[in-house]
Order: sequence, then structure tokens, then C-alpha cells
Amino acid sequence: MTAFNRTTARFAVWNLAANDCFPGGDCQGILPDTRQAWHQVLGLALLDAEFVTLVEVFPESHIHWLAEKLAEKGLAYTVTMLAQPESHLDIGFLHKPGVEVSNPRLVPGSQGLYRGGRQAVAVDVRIGRRFKAVVIGVHLKSGRDADDQAKRDSQARVIGDWITVLHETPGYKQHAILLMGDFNMIPGQDVSNFHHLGGADVMDFVSSWDLQERYSHILESGRANLLDGFAVSRRYSTRYIRGSLKLFPMHWALTDTGMGREKFRAQVSDHLPFTASFRVF
Repeated sequence: MTAFNRTTARFAVWNLAANDCFPGGDCQGILPDTRQAWHQVLGLALLDAEFVTLVEVFPESHIHWLAEKLAEKGLAYTVTMLAQPESHLDIGFLHKPGVEVSNPRLVPGSQGLYRGGRQAVAVDVRIGRRFKAVVIGVHLKSGRDADDQAKRDSQARVIGDWITVLHETPGYKQHAILLMGDFNMIPGQDVSNFHHLGGADVMDFVSSWDLQERYSHILESGRANLLDGFAVSRRYSTRYIRGSLKLFPMHWALTDTGMGREKFRAQVSDHLPFTASFRVF
């Protein structure tokens, strides 16, 4: 295993916006060598995180294409991903040398009552001798109606119960738990969703209080709201560096003049990524 030569590690999460099946798309996903694909390569290179959770990976080959093109730019990433059993939209992970990722598994039943929904994906992550964590990537039901919230409740309840059990499982009791992804939940509005997703008061939703920016999802009008989320377990998460959770302004960084939100939404993704830092030694 390659040694990790930094005292901190940056974790990131980003929704790639590959779901061209809705509304009424042709379901091709993100094709290689397209403007969107290359913008995502450049964006990930600028992000330069040690571990990246990617949401809405479609087709499955896209994450491997991204890793290949990043390698050509001198950024070596390994891919870890499990195919979703009921959805065409996958959740995958990119991780640099020195970040050991193992035991990928789906959280059983975490699609909840959402027919065709995405299950959460968990992996064990180890960096050096001291940093041990379970990272859980999620992509919950979208929508603002009461029925959408009820479906998210059903998903969040399963994931929260799974986290609660994991927290007391021998071999994992001293692991940090990192929960990240497209929650499709707005702090202060989807209260029951957050309640169930947090397990038995296990998770601390740092994206609700330790994030200066209050947006991540770009709407068609150019306005934005906070749908993506990041949480750490209250126990054994002292390695999270408070104040480090940031929205990465990829719409500003990709060009010398800045793309702006609306152009970024049209050409790259309707989501901006988060980054958070952890002490690993």
C-alpha cells in the first residue's frame, strides 16, 4: 500500500447530473469526449481531493473514463463502485494512492418505498494507522411534495437504522462514519428526513451548521438551494476539521472569467461539490 504523506485528507462529494432520462431524455448519460465530460475532468482536477464520492454516475463506464483522463493529467485515482440493482444511476468513489478502500456494500432496502430508487453504498476507508472510517454515499428521492418527503423518510429510516447498528458493531465501534451525497433535503424544511437519517442521534449534519454557503443545487432560474449533504458521526469524528466544509466554486474556477451558475448548469452539472478535511495523523 502506498504511504500517505500528508497530515490531512480532503473528502469531496459531487452529483454529476447524468440523469438525462428525466424529463423525457434519451437516457445516454454522460458520453465520453463531450463538453460535459471534459469539463468534469477539469473540475475534478481542480478539486484535487483524496477521496471523492460521485453521485449520478451513468453510464457505469463514465467513472472509469474520468479516472483514465485524470491519470493523463497526473492524478492517479482508483475506482470503487457497485451497480445499483434497481436504478440506472450509480454511486461511485474515486480515491488516491494511500487511501485504502475496501468492503463495498449496498445498504439493504435503502431504496425504501421509492420504486426504482437508489440504495446507499458504504465502503470502509483507512488512511495510515489512525484514520478509520465508513463512508456512506447516498442519493435520496427528489421532489418537494409530501409524497416525495414520505419516500425519503422511508429511505432515511433504513439508512439511519443501519448506521445505528453499525455504530455498535464489533470492529466498527471506533470508526468514524461519514455520510455524504445528494440528500435532496433542505435544512429547516425536511425535518423528518433529517431525523430518520441521523439514526439514534448518531450523525452530526455539519452541512446544516458548519457550511458558510447555503446552496449547492442550481435551479433553472439560476437561483440555488442546499440539497446536498455532509454528516459525520458524533463519536470518533474528532478528526473532522471544523470550518473545513466548503462549497467548491467550480462554476467560477473552470474558466478565467468564470462560467456563472446558469452556464455551469447547462454544460457541466446542476450541482456544485463540497469538500471537507480530516486529520489523518
